[in-house]
Amino acid sequence: MYFHGTSKINAQGHLEIGGCDVADLAKQFGTPLYIVDEALVRQRAREYVESFRASGLKFQVAYASKAFSVMAMCAIAEQEDLSLDVVSDGELYTALQAGFPAQRIHFHGNNKTPDEINMALDANIGCFVVDNFNELYLLNALAGDKGKKVQVLLRITPGVEAHTHEYISTGQTDSKFGFDLGNGTAYLAIQEAAAQSNIELLGVHSHIGSQIFEVEGFAMAVDKVAGFAVKVREELNITFRVINLGGGIGIRYVEGDTPLPIAQYVKAITDSIINNFTNADYPLPEIWVEPGRSMVGDAGTTLYTVGTSKDIPGVRKYIAVDGGMTDNPRPALYESKYEAVLANRANESVEETVSVAGKCCESGDMLIWDLELPKAKTGDLLAVFCTGAYNYAMASNYNRIRRPAVVFVKDGAADVAVKRESLDDIVGNDVIPARLKQTSAAK
Repeated sequence: MYFHGTSKINAQGHLEIGGCDVADLAKQFGTPLYIVDEALVRQRAREYVESFRASGLKFQVAYASKAFSVMAMCAIAEQEDLSLDVVSDGELYTALQAGFPAQRIHFHGNNKTPDEINMALDANIGCFVVDNFNELYLLNALAGDKGKKVQVLLRITPGVEAHTHEYISTGQTDSKFGFDLGNGTAYLAIQEAAAQSNIELLGVHSHIGSQIFEVEGFAMAVDKVAGFAVKVREELNITFRVINLGGGIGIRYVEGDTPLPIAQYVKAITDSIINNFTNADYPLPEIWVEPGRSMVGDAGTTLYTVGTSKDIPGVRKYIAVDGGMTDNPRPALYESKYEAVLANRANESVEETVSVAGKCCESGDMLIWDLELPKAKTGDLLAVFCTGAYNYAMASNYNRIRRPAVVFVKDGAADVAVKRESLDDIVGNDVIPARLKQTSAAK
């Protein structure tokens, strides 16, 4: 079994994270429980910052909060000198309530509402990443109403799409995001942005995919963006001060996943930037990136309690846990794979192969297929690794199941970052209309 960060098996044969025995965490906080290895989050942040610093380029590392947006994570991002990428009023509000510096916030999204834009303008955030012409004109008008001039990046689709172990150079025109580089829309957007009186164009943003294990796709994207920058400067006399290359760096979920060290990705990006822009006699731009999954993914572990089991002879054995697709929808959505251990019996030998089911009334509520474990018993603790990204963020109350608590662990201390929802929280926003109350009374 591969352990991440501070995870290890202690003398009691229990899984330990951040110096905390997870059996003790289960007793104190209950299950399901999201456990975040704070030291590993900080380590990842520092790997990014130190790698970019070594390049000599100006840079910003913006944590993509969509991966895991809670106030405690925003506080860590600030302490580690990160910027922050938000995509909604909720993520923006979370950051502001955490006291995150507004000037280091970048606002993404393909359909920002007027209310969201006004909220961001009033907060004086650092940059809007503009996704389409409608937004460009709306932002210009709303900024003008407030007597402000706002800094903007234009999101472009560079014609490079990269995913795990593969990358392709195609049109990628069929995307809901951004201005297309291949059909001339991006060029027109530059012209339009430059013409808006309340817009200050910093440069462009591109994002080529997710869970990427290679560097070639990033280098290819830099080539295309640099070529576009040169064309814009020669023909429009506009020089990009900022190039944002998005995120997408992969993590190890299961055996066979082979991400490179963060420093290797960063070096590939910065070397390509320096080579392309130096060769074009172009001022070296400031480089922004937006890691999310690679910052928090392998720092998260979800702890469950084993409940019932079902053995179908000659077919499979199921064990059920007290969570499921409500706290981790990724297996149902993407067929995502995970590794897990019996956290209270982590030293014991494998005895059987089981499939881990959730408790929702859905046959598709499966967390892991064909997991090798010691013989699991009711009350055992199952720890599922690498659940720090897009698990809490995508959690739901399907079947009116309460969302778990989140604890941050470090140096033997465990602190609640998100309280466990209560039954009162579940019905907290429900309202029975008066006419329905009257009907019930009549009966």
